[in-house]
Amino acid sequence: MTSTTGDRIQAPRPIHPRPEPRSGLLYPPRFMALLGLVVFLVALVLPFVNASQYMMSIGTQALIYIMLAMGLNIVVGYAGLLDLGYYAFFAVGAYTAGVFNTALHVPLIWTVPMVIIACIAAGLIIGGPTLRLRSDYLAIVTLGFGEIIRLTANNLEVTGGPSGISGISTFEFFGWSFRDGLEIAGIEFPGYVLLYYFCLVVGGVLAVVAASRLGRGKLGRAWRAIKDDEDAAEAMGINTYTTKLKAYVLGAVFGGLAGILMGAHQTAVSPTSFVFLNSALLLMAVVLGGMGSIPGVIIGALVISLLPELLREVAEWRFLVFGVLLVVMMIFRPAGVWPSTAVLPFLKFRAPGQKPSPRDGFGDHDEDPATAPADENIDKSKEQA
Repeated sequence: MTSTTGDRIQAPRPIHPRPEPRSGLLYPPRFMALLGLVVFLVALVLPFVNASQYMMSIGTQALIYIMLAMGLNIVVGYAGLLDLGYYAFFAVGAYTAGVFNTALHVPLIWTVPMVIIACIAAGLIIGGPTLRLRSDYLAIVTLGFGEIIRLTANNLEVTGGPSGISGISTFEFFGWSFRDGLEIAGIEFPGYVLLYYFCLVVGGVLAVVAASRLGRGKLGRAWRAIKDDEDAAEAMGINTYTTKLKAYVLGAVFGGLAGILMGAHQTAVSPTSFVFLNSALLLMAVVLGGMGSIPGVIIGALVISLLPELLREVAEWRFLVFGVLLVVMMIFRPAGVWPSTAVLPFLKFRAPGQKPSPRDGFGDHDEDPATAPADENIDKSKEQA
């Protein structure tokens, strides 16, 4: 029976005691945090193992790709909006930073607020009138938006036309830039290594933590409700239009910030970098890894960004390999490599008689309801009487 203490209502105690959740390092959130820390440390020491310019360039591109995938995961994985023109926001960020840096000589770090404003405006302009559409219609509109941005950049004089913008500088802080390099305790860090570390912190840590926190919060739960059933979410009181618009704008900001990093890395931008094929590959990374899953999206982004380098010997066939890989994945793991409802392997091995705890995570989707254990918190006293 529900009891009250003062003005607060206390939840009734369960009839049968629940099993204790996993503790220590086996507690799932703690285990995932430890796994993320190990991956971060491995990426941190990579320059001490191999600091060649080629290796650092590949690592920097992979980190930028992870940041892009985090933004698209908010739009597609969390909110369920099929966006085929996400690379347009990447172009908006890269071109905004490039124009301010080369034409107006604004330091690259000071272009960040301008890029954020430009991406928010672009997200509102394209998302405002179109997010009332769903599924196929929304995909066609976003595809057109991506092509409009690319063609506009290809025909404007301020964006350099087909030649694009070159000579973008790197990041500078109080008169010191990454290009100057740095020496700490006798260890020399060239400019490209410092840029790799900057992308590791911004793209690999801040973007992942921000996307993870957004997905777990109130806004993230609203996005998932819309993704599951938009009509039901609206009936529950969620303003589906503004909630989807927030996802679209936040995804645009992620894409724009990744565009700044790309401009600093390549020192040039051109319309050929923002063709539809790149948007399709980025969407493939999210689907391949697992929509809505942070670890899965990281795996998908790494596969899509690093596989072209591994297949350099057969460059003509790499898109065929991509297609075969996607077909095989959709047959054997349609939810992705690491789905958002994945159960950690060690949670499947329990001591005899030990029952799963609600805090251990989600159960398997293919569990038979007829053989599933009954809810222990249901009061069956009246039924038994």
